[in-house]
Amino acid sequence: MSSMLIVFGSIAVFTMSGLCCRPNEYETTAGDCCPKCLEGTFVRRDCTPKLRPRCSRCENGTFMNKPNGLNRCLPCSSCQQSRGLYVKQECTAIHDTVCDVLSGYFCKSLTEDTGCSLAEKHTHCVPGQRIKEAGTSRADTVCEDCQSGFFSQDGVNCTAWKTCTETQPKVKEGSTSTDVVCGSASRNRYFYIPLLLLLLPVSGIVIKG
Repeated sequence: MSSMLIVFGSIAVFTMSGLCCRPNEYETTAGDCCPKCLEGTFVRRDCTPKLRPRCSRCENGTFMNKPNGLNRCLPCSSCQQSRGLYVKQECTAIHDTVCDVLSGYFCKSLTEDTGCSLAEKHTHCVPGQRIKEAGTSRADTVCEDCQSGFFSQDGVNCTAWKTCTETQPKVKEGSTSTDVVCGSASRNRYFYIPLLLLLLPVSGIVIKG
């Protein structure tokens, strides 16, 4: 009984070791180990005991950036302008498309091989704020609220409130988004009637005969 176990165990070990392909090989659906195709190519036909695998070059619009045992190449990435991306480097048989961001956008997902895969528009600062740090291709805009006594109507820079004078007194207080409003002083003229004239009797009309 023990000898049967030893034989069975030996067969199991031999079978498992046969299924474990080396790093430069791939396992076929039939359980065989074949040499991998080089980058820029894919497996057109698996190997046989007498022949190496048949490898074909990637077609336009596809790529393969590593040795492989796949039956087709990978599709090239698309840099969509509607998503704020443009083609920085065209796709080749051995390298995927490299995308970067258009002006007014920043990258939210960046990889060394394919560049930017996800972009977003820069934040627009609202009235009452200023741009503390301008947005770049790798970072969003940083906004900051205007301090007291300053305002911003366009969300770009904060400007000090206007200073009103005695001849132009303040008629409306400023806010972080609007300036102080100054008016014009009213120039009322007062006419004084001498008190003496008020005390004089009203002259009558003399009719000569």
